Amino acid sequence: MRVLGISGSLRAGSYNRQLLELAGKLLPEGVEFEVYDRLADIPPYREDAVDAPEVVADLRNRVSASDAVLIATPEYNGSIPGQLKNALDWASRPFPDNSFKGRPTAVIGASVGLYGAIWSQAELRKVLGLMGAAVLDEELPVGQADQAFGADGGLSDTDGEAALSALVSKLVDAVRAPTAP
Repeated sequence: MRVLGISGSLRAGSYNRQLLELAGKLLPEGVEFEVYDRLADIPPYREDAVDAPEVVADLRNRVSASDAVLIATPEYNGSIPGQLKNALDWASRPFPDNSFKGRPTAVIGASVGLYGAIWSQAELRKVLGLMGAAVLDEELPVGQADQAFGADGGLSDTDGEAALSALVSKLVDAVRAPTAP
């Protein structure tokens, strides 16, 4: 089984990248985890583009080659970071048969604020659902992310790390035993 991780943050030292990497370590044995690292290279979405740029084709192919997707998102002005939304706009085409259609997908998030990107996570689940992804109706907010990670890369809050482990297990279970429509 293969899970693709996407961080919605472009910042070096991103807390969302840390959260994503921790999630990858918590996946069950035998599950392959890859972090997509070309988000910054994706050009602005153009509906009239005849052919998708190579970087967009690469994103679509990586999503298609995965069994599930895990997205870690920060929150900017109460919503999804622009570059992440842009990438999803590209990935949502051709609609309705895009690479996310029916793919189990989970959303997590971290922010330095108290609420752990919960608005962004809700917006992102909405967008993914409209794209046709099989979105887990779960959230994992990591607030005060600048203080949330220990020196070992784990979450200082053991309940938070247990919740992250449970969420990635549910994502894997969604692949192994998909629910009927």
